[in-house]
Amino acid sequence: MAVPFIGRLNIIEYFALIGSFILVGLEAVIRILTLALPPTLINLFYRASRRIFDRFISPAEKKAEERKKKISTSVQDASDFVELCHLHGYTAEEHVLQTRDGYLLGLHRLAYRKGEEDTNVNGGPGSVRKRVAYLHHGLLMNSEVWVCLTEAQRTLPFVLVEHGFDVWPTHQFGNNRGNKYSKKSIKCSSKSTRFWNFSIDDFALYDIPDSIAYILETTGEKSLSYIGFSQGTAQAFASLAIHPKLNEQVNVFIALAPAMSPAGLSNGIVDALIKASPQVLFLMFGRRSILSSATMWQSLLYPPIFVKVIDLGLGFLFNWRAKNIATSQKLAAYPHLYSYTSTKSVVHWFQIIRTKSFQMYDDDVHPPLSTSSRHTKVARYPTRNIKTPIVLVYGGSDSLVDIKVMLKELPPQTVATEIPHYEHLDFLWARDVDAQVFQHVFDALDSFTDAAHSKEEYARYRSARHMSLSASASFGSGRRHRGQRQRHARQHSDAEALVADSDVSASRSGSVDEGRGPHHAVEGELAPRLLSDDETLSQPSTPDVTSVAGLGIAPPGLSRDGSLQFVNKESPDPANC
Repeated sequence: MAVPFIGRLNIIEYFALIGSFILVGLEAVIRILTLALPPTLINLFYRASRRIFDRFISPAEKKAEERKKKISTSVQDASDFVELCHLHGYTAEEHVLQTRDGYLLGLHRLAYRKGEEDTNVNGGPGSVRKRVAYLHHGLLMNSEVWVCLTEAQRTLPFVLVEHGFDVWPTHQFGNNRGNKYSKKSIKCSSKSTRFWNFSIDDFALYDIPDSIAYILETTGEKSLSYIGFSQGTAQAFASLAIHPKLNEQVNVFIALAPAMSPAGLSNGIVDALIKASPQVLFLMFGRRSILSSATMWQSLLYPPIFVKVIDLGLGFLFNWRAKNIATSQKLAAYPHLYSYTSTKSVVHWFQIIRTKSFQMYDDDVHPPLSTSSRHTKVARYPTRNIKTPIVLVYGGSDSLVDIKVMLKELPPQTVATEIPHYEHLDFLWARDVDAQVFQHVFDALDSFTDAAHSKEEYARYRSARHMSLSASASFGSGRRHRGQRQRHARQHSDAEALVADSDVSASRSGSVDEGRGPHHAVEGELAPRLLSDDETLSQPSTPDVTSVAGLGIAPPGLSRDGSLQFVNKESPDPANC
């Protein structure tokens, strides 16, 4: 009888796999011991980690840390989505829907501008009618990641509300089954393995279409706009591909940091896990929730140390530097980063990475020397069949995005825009996310207003996008010299100011590759095209700020320090592709 993973791994990967078993076992032992500890001892560990942190930082750094703490503590300590919204003056509703297979999903709704709380929005005859936007989070997350920012003007749901949208950032703003807001089923307990027997297939078959159906029924609208992040985009790709009628209910699909067939991870241990048999992964992590002990470490570690641990983990797994996210934002957001999901859904991603195919879950475990795979084939998601307009906004420094592979699997009218210096999480929390990302979102939302998907809508979107790019470029020609003077003045700042603002200066000095513009547009192509010298335009140093529904939003491509460049690339009209 064949041993499951012989033939898939080399000798180094065997050692890596055994080492990971040891680490997982050690972590499990620590977790069990921690659960048995009284709260007084847990507080003792927390204070000890704080003293260690204080010992290794300078007085100036400590002063800057205290200032940042005042900003982020209220967000960090917020217990749920509703409280996070309340901190910024917004009122959120909570909804529960039952999927066709019996899971109870928590949905959140932001329908009211400040002062509109008594207004009847999308509630029948005589109510105020608003367009509906549906936001969906990524893997191991919940809807809180959309609203745990330290500034309202950088929070996409709040900007959408002020722009006149009825926003549903569910657990999926929609929430996925199994996470913090969706750990219930009418058929089984969340303590059973049956509850956690779900993968991306179940998200696509049930969670996404059932959530959209509930939202449209509640609001009385015929269609909505879908904004996804990371796995939230993969779920939409899959769901739109296998539910033709769903394409008639979604005006436009905006994919931020899109995920379909990731290039892989930058770590040997994880690479060994990807190649290993699914049974090995289930043996390591169990068949219920994966990495459920993350909340334990959060309770034990002083927040700045917890932030450092997360940053080290992101660098270890994905080679991300997280330089575009301010330290104060990390302190506020990282406690809301993790939520529960099944081990099976992570195994599903490993299968996709290993096969380099955006496919359904493979329930069969083929022995390495078996030839049965020649006679069986796991169904791929037919993503080229999607009719809904697709707008991709991705980071050039995001190791999880292979845009060339992705565009080959999508309809030819797909539009992709690159922000070269952005990594994965920057699309949620970067210090300039409002300037770099939001205008791309609004160009698509304002152009595709119903489910007709007509040539006129594509033409309107291309025109709006071109105007945004041109407007951003025009700022640079008149204000370049002032930016040079301001950058020169910043170099003479005193040392304490440099320490206090270190997380800002780090982004200014190294987040953008020299000579590359912040936006590289691709329309209806299979790969980004090379740029000629005359297509690179300078950005202003201190950009003017336009207004989006009362909140300060800089035009696309304008950073707060204006040190970026802008790239405008014309392409054929996607409606004619």
